Amino acid sequence: MTPPRNIPMRIQHLALALAACAGSVSAAHALRAQSPATATVPGAGNVLTLADAVALARRNNPALQTSLSARRTAAAQLRSTTGAFLPNINTGLGAGFREGRQAIIEGQAFGAANDQLSTSASLSAQMGLSVRTFNDRREARANVNATEADIAATELTVRNNVTNQYIAALQAEARANLQDTLVLNTTAQLQLARARFQVGNANALDVQRAEVADGTQRVAALNARNTAAIEIIRLFQFIGIPAVPGARLDASLPTPPAIDINAILEQARKSNPQLEALRYREQATGISEKTARSLYFPTLGLSASVSGITNRFTDINQLIVSGQTGVASSRASCISREEVRAAVGLPNNLASCQQIIFTPDQEARIRESQSQYPFDFTRNPYSLNASLSLPLFDGFRREQQIQQATVQRRNTQNQLRAEGLRVESDVTIAALSFTNAQQTVQLQEQNVRTARTALTLAQERYRVGLASLVELVQARTEFERAETDRITSVFDVQRAFTALEAAVGRPLR
Repeated sequence: MTPPRNIPMRIQHLALALAACAGSVSAAHALRAQSPATATVPGAGNVLTLADAVALARRNNPALQTSLSARRTAAAQLRSTTGAFLPNINTGLGAGFREGRQAIIEGQAFGAANDQLSTSASLSAQMGLSVRTFNDRREARANVNATEADIAATELTVRNNVTNQYIAALQAEARANLQDTLVLNTTAQLQLARARFQVGNANALDVQRAEVADGTQRVAALNARNTAAIEIIRLFQFIGIPAVPGARLDASLPTPPAIDINAILEQARKSNPQLEALRYREQATGISEKTARSLYFPTLGLSASVSGITNRFTDINQLIVSGQTGVASSRASCISREEVRAAVGLPNNLASCQQIIFTPDQEARIRESQSQYPFDFTRNPYSLNASLSLPLFDGFRREQQIQQATVQRRNTQNQLRAEGLRVESDVTIAALSFTNAQQTVQLQEQNVRTARTALTLAQERYRVGLASLVELVQARTEFERAETDRITSVFDVQRAFTALEAAVGRPLR
């Protein structure tokens, strides 16, 4: 269509700019989706890719780090059940003091009159073996495997959350880009309206409407940019690190592959971490039931102990005096006895009684006996014991434990069956949603092409004065809606595929 000759060349240029803006909306979006922006992000150079975001979340996400603590607890429990096959070893070291005073027991005085210090040491080992000892280790191993599956499920949840938020941030960025492009469109329309008003081809109302449309579009662009910034901040929250100012994302997401519903259902049945965790827990409850039934079997107990003691009196001189007194008493008794024998004419050893004396060697031995304190122990006899116990009746507590273990195992089996049904349903629904999202993209792209053509025609009609500004604004609004729906559908494909991965329980890309 040839423009009327009474319209200046400037207005013709503005009209061409309007048409170019309409055609560049999708092109600008496609260009931004293909060429990532640059920003400084930890571990990712100037661009935070989806892979980098997931890797950062694995190292920093608080929920995932908390779940990793369960691994330490389960490993410690496994070591504890392994330690049940080793003896419990105990050692003791004691010290004591006894006042040098005799105790009166039934009218008799016992004990030394010298203060006494003593030390003792003991070493003992006990060990018990039963059917439960073996079952506990098997159950702990199953719990370790279940904990690992739980960690894998948490890691997958974190990955899916980060991926969904990454997609949401990219979608907000794409909508902001669309709003920025529409600002160029409304600005060009405002300039065209003012130019037409200057040459008398438009009235002041058209100019005011163009100004309102341009202002409204600028507000929409401002809000879209703010939403995009908020989504990026939320992304860093999911990752588990402080938000990096000015961070940008890589919009080149991998294209979802084709899916085979039967194949991914089989993968879900085999590798879904939640199903796997329940399988291990069902195994653990089965072992727990066997453990409860093993209470009817005997328990073997083994023990061994050895101890030693040493002591000394605080006053060694008193011991020496006591030794001297004892020797003197022995010599006097010997002399008295032998003198009686000599008096009646019997053979006697009176001369040998004079040889009973307290020698320096005896004194040295007394002093040496006290030097053993505190660590030169005298060993007591060691002991070894073995026992076999078989409980006969415990007030039906064993029967109660068996019933509780049986109910728990059956409940776990029901949970496993319910989880299997849920996984199959979620995978099937996610696959249908993914297929529907792919088909929606094709329809939305057709709608955008139609809306773009309508906007171009409306701009051309407005340029030559055959259409009002209201019609042009309506055409632009319809194009904006169609392009927004197309952007949503494009990212819905990624979102639906992420949901499919979450249902399967493993990455599919």
